[in-house]
Amino acid sequence: MNAERPLEGIRVLEYAQYVAGPFAGMLLADLGAEVVKIEPPGGEAYRHLDPFAPGESRYFYALNRGKRSVILDLRTEGGRQASRALICQADLILHNFPVERARVFGLDWETVRSLNPRAVLCTITAFGAQGPLARKPAYDLVVQAFSGLLLTGAHPGDRLPVRAGGIPIVDLTAGLLMALGALAGLLYRQVVGSGLHVEVSLLAAALAVQLQDLVWVEALQGPPPIENPEQPAGPPDLDQRTEEVALRLSLNPYYRCYQAQDGFLAVACLNQRQREAMLQVFGLQDPAVGDPDKIPEDPQERAQRQALVQEMEARIAARPVAFWLERLEAHGIPCGPVRRLSALYGDPQVRANHLLRVFQQPGVGPVWALGSLWRLNGQPNAVGDWIPGCGEHTRIVLTPEEENHGTVDSF
Repeated sequence: MNAERPLEGIRVLEYAQYVAGPFAGMLLADLGAEVVKIEPPGGEAYRHLDPFAPGESRYFYALNRGKRSVILDLRTEGGRQASRALICQADLILHNFPVERARVFGLDWETVRSLNPRAVLCTITAFGAQGPLARKPAYDLVVQAFSGLLLTGAHPGDRLPVRAGGIPIVDLTAGLLMALGALAGLLYRQVVGSGLHVEVSLLAAALAVQLQDLVWVEALQGPPPIENPEQPAGPPDLDQRTEEVALRLSLNPYYRCYQAQDGFLAVACLNQRQREAMLQVFGLQDPAVGDPDKIPEDPQERAQRQALVQEMEARIAARPVAFWLERLEAHGIPCGPVRRLSALYGDPQVRANHLLRVFQQPGVGPVWALGSLWRLNGQPNAVGDWIPGCGEHTRIVLTPEEENHGTVDSF
C-alpha cells in the first residue's frame, strides 16, 4: 500500500450531485481512491451553475477534481445495465437519490447487495431514511431553516434569516461525515467480509454543528420545551435571537472582533488564564472573568461589564492591528487579523501546507482550488490534478463488452 495514497485500488462510483456527495467523493479521491463520477446526459447540475464557458463552472471545479467522468442515462435499460456491471466491480457506491428513485435506478441497498455483497453503499438523504419526512427533498438552506441553524447567525439589523456567508455548512458537514462513514464501511468489509450500508442525512449534519447548543440538562433546566413543530419561527424569534447576540457582544470582551486603527482584529480567549492575561494587557479588572457568558441579573453589574467592553474597544481603536497582535501574542492570547479570502492565495502559511493548489485545466489554463486536507507521513497528500470533462472517461471505464450496448447517449 502506498502511504501517500492509502485508498489506492479502491474504486468508488459516485452518482451524487451538488455538494455533499461530491465533496465526500473528492475527499476519498484525495486519499487515493479511483472515483468514477456517473453523470446523466449533459452532465450533473453543478456543471451548469453560473458557468464561465459551456459545462465549465467554478462550483463544479471546487468539488470534482481528481475524478473520472462517465455518462450513463439511468432512465434507460441500457444505462441501468451498464451501471449494474460497474457496481459488480466497485468497492463503494455513493449517491444522494431519494429512496424511490434509488430503487428505480438500481441503487437501493437490496439491489446493490444482490449484485455485489462486498460493496459499501453510502447514501445521503435530506431528512433521514425514516420518519414522516423521509421522502421529502431538500437542499442546504431548507435544512438549515428546519433545524434551527439558520437563526443562530442572526445579527442586529437583520430583517430576514440569512445563511452565514452563503456557505453550505450543512452540505459540507454531511460530506465530511459521509467520507468518515465510507472509511468505516471499508474497514467493516475488511474485517467482516461483507458490505455495509452507510447513511448520513443533511438533518444529522445540521444537528452535529449545533451539538453544544443541543445539550439540555433536565436537573438544572427542567424538561426541554416541546414546541409545535408546525409553527414556523417569525420576526419575534429573529428579534429575540438578534437581542441575544447583541447582548453577548456587549458583555463579553474576550471572544469577539474589534475595530483597530487600520482594520479588524479577532480575539479568542477560551479559558480564565487567557482572559486574565488580556485584562493584564489593559490594566483592567473584571469580576466576571470566570464566567463572562453569564447574563447578569443586576443592572449595575451589566452596566459595569458593558463599560469594560467599551473601554477595550476605545483602546484597541487607537492603535493598528499589528500593535495589538504583538502585545496580545506576547501574553499568550490567541488573536489574529480579520482578512479577505483573497489574502489566502499568497499566504505563506497556506502555501507551506499546500492547502491551495494550481491545476492546469485543458482549454482553461491555471485553476486555483482547495488542496488536500491531510498530511501523510509528514508529507502533503497528493491530489488529482484534473477536473474531468463531461463524460471524458466513459469509454475508458466501460469494458469493450459494455460498449456494445451502443453510443454514449444510449447508456
